[in-house]
Amino acid sequence: MLTQAQRDIVKSCVPALKAHGLTLTKNFYSRMFQANPELKHLFNMSHQATGEQQQALALAVLGYAENIDDTSVLAPVIKVITAKHVSMGIRAEHYPIVGRHLLAAIGEVMGSAATTQVLEAWAAAYGQLADALIEAEQALYTNAATTKGGWSGWRPFRVIRTVRESSEIASFYLKPTDDGLLPPFQPGQFVSVRTMDATGMTQVRQYSLSDAPHHDHLRLTVKRQDASGHAPAGKVSTALHVGVGEGDVIELSFPQGHFMVDQEKDTPLVLLSGGVGITPMLGMLGHIAREQPKRLIHFAHATRNRDVHAMNDWIRTMAERHEKLKVEIYYEEIGAADVAGRHYDKQGRIDAGQIAVQDHLADADYYICGPRGFMSAQMASLKQAGIPDSRIHAEFFGASLG
Repeated sequence: MLTQAQRDIVKSCVPALKAHGLTLTKNFYSRMFQANPELKHLFNMSHQATGEQQQALALAVLGYAENIDDTSVLAPVIKVITAKHVSMGIRAEHYPIVGRHLLAAIGEVMGSAATTQVLEAWAAAYGQLADALIEAEQALYTNAATTKGGWSGWRPFRVIRTVRESSEIASFYLKPTDDGLLPPFQPGQFVSVRTMDATGMTQVRQYSLSDAPHHDHLRLTVKRQDASGHAPAGKVSTALHVGVGEGDVIELSFPQGHFMVDQEKDTPLVLLSGGVGITPMLGMLGHIAREQPKRLIHFAHATRNRDVHAMNDWIRTMAERHEKLKVEIYYEEIGAADVAGRHYDKQGRIDAGQIAVQDHLADADYYICGPRGFMSAQMASLKQAGIPDSRIHAEFFGASLG
């Protein structure tokens, strides 16, 4: 257990972490993958190549050090981390490996400042965090294995249908190869997909379940990530789009995640999405419209143009069937053949705060998903409009700590 003296030492490292945290995490990943290359299959190597993964870990280590006296404030972050870890198959035996290389990286980056006392303090701090993560993750593993229709590890699913939703987004309809039951997942949750790339390396990626749970199949709606700047093309999304068709088999983890609508409430619900961030919103919309038909839903989605816009026909049909559902589609680019009210509703970008004020939705719960810039802008706008943090819920698509 951490002593107060060790907590003080960890806190004293905060300035160094702010200055050199990214150097530390780059050192950590480099030495771990060199010593344990078999662990690469647990990490998104595309995010490694762009530095996104290293930056995420640097911020997490800093946050842990800053809150070492009261780690309860990190509970929401811990929930996200444990769900991602379980979906990727990270187990208790991986933590000593990570700890060994993290401490070695601290020692190398801090140099003479990494005294015996400093390294002992960080070893104790890491041990405390690892124990908490292992305990929480074991509970999730147990739940996955004991839930009706559930499973532990990886389960093979057969692709029964594929649908091209836009120029860069496709849906995959999946059934278990054993024809067994599906678990009662919550809309907004995600699964991991495990595939093998052209080099023979196993790749794992998370994708939101894009349909409500009352079906005999699961649906994934995936954007093909093309190469852009220094960011390489997405290996798994490309493999799914190019190499996976009807009849093929892919492996999935048990559904995880905490980005879920509180169905104990009947307050208005505002679903805000940008780009492929629409995927968890589809399941939420379908489920709430069925289970709480009298609940007001405001669905706002932003995308570049009609070419990349997915699921518009389904959403418009839902709006026709449910009088409590209001739909607003925003296009950045309007084409000559685009029809207002059919393809899009407004040109430009979503302003969540403006929606809150104009539609008198101060008592609504707001769910946001999309690129980092989109989410940051919407959260800032909502806060400026006076919406409390307790009513703002977000799911970011990008690098996790795993």
